[in-house]
Amino acid sequence: MMKRVWCIAAVGIVSVILSERGFTAEEKADVEQLRTGKNFIETKVYSEKDDLKLIEMFKGLRVSDVCDGMDAVGLQNIGLMDPAIRPLWTDTKHYSHRIVGIAVTTRWVPTNRPPAGRMPTDEFRKWVSQWYGTLAPEAFAPLIRKGTVLVTDNASGAMDVGPIGSNNSMGWKNRGCVGVVTNGTARDTDELMNQGLPIYFRKTGRGIRPGRIEMESVNRPVVVGGVLVMPGDVIVADGDGVIVVPRSVAEDVAKYAQKILDGDKAGRRGLYKRLGLAEDESVK
Repeated sequence: MMKRVWCIAAVGIVSVILSERGFTAEEKADVEQLRTGKNFIETKVYSEKDDLKLIEMFKGLRVSDVCDGMDAVGLQNIGLMDPAIRPLWTDTKHYSHRIVGIAVTTRWVPTNRPPAGRMPTDEFRKWVSQWYGTLAPEAFAPLIRKGTVLVTDNASGAMDVGPIGSNNSMGWKNRGCVGVVTNGTARDTDELMNQGLPIYFRKTGRGIRPGRIEMESVNRPVVVGGVLVMPGDVIVADGDGVIVVPRSVAEDVAKYAQKILDGDKAGRRGLYKRLGLAEDESVK
């Protein structure tokens, strides 16, 4: 009992000493940096040329093949998003709903600002425009290039908001975006299905961003479907869901996955022949 009391007293003395001692100028600077916010995971930057080279290695690979490749490099059960993150639409003839690309990340958070309230229509339009321009801009848009997958962490939870819609998604596609993955919502879903940009999401949302969400960060680590996504990671998505491949192991994963796919196609081509089935795109 005495030993325990002595230990507690010793801890208390050390705490007092640490709290009372002065900080050096360098330590003070570190503390101030922490106070203003600090990211501890570095965002690495990759060239478009390197991105396209990596995309070519993953071209045609399925989520199941990539999952096997992740196993082969020791990352079992890593990178597989929650199955609740699903495709808005599927194309089982040409597989145009599938995604292979490189992550650009963004994060939306629910606002704690007061709602607009009732106001004249012209004033409301100005309020909406200001919100889009200052609190919820698409600051990530300039980062979109050929092969980009926009990965959005929408932390608004149960809020009925749709930051992904028929108009802005076409603007992203025009810049080179090949798909969108989010743990949140999308709206204008009839048009989204018709326009053909692959969307993987949790559910439909209907409200606009103003009064509901704000932009928190761009090209920082996000968590979508229970998985860490870093800018520059490889994203593969199909009817089985979404898998995230860390950039550091991507080439090794792709090489193993390609062998799995080649073997699968060869085996199924033989079975198609025996069964008298015409070959489709999945075995070519």
